[in-house]
Amino acid sequence: MPRKPNYDFERRERERAKAAESAKKAQAKAEKRAAEQETPDGDQSGGR
Repeated sequence: MPRKPNYDFERRERERAKAAESAKKAQAKAEKRAAEQETPDGDQSGGR
């Protein structure tokens, strides 16, 4: 017997998973930015 679809729940689950992935990427980006600022003027010269 096929199951009855629960579209609202499935949509919320997709959005939750997408938000979690987005938050994970944002956290990694913030950590990378913080690590670059902590290092003293290295090879990457973005300034003048």
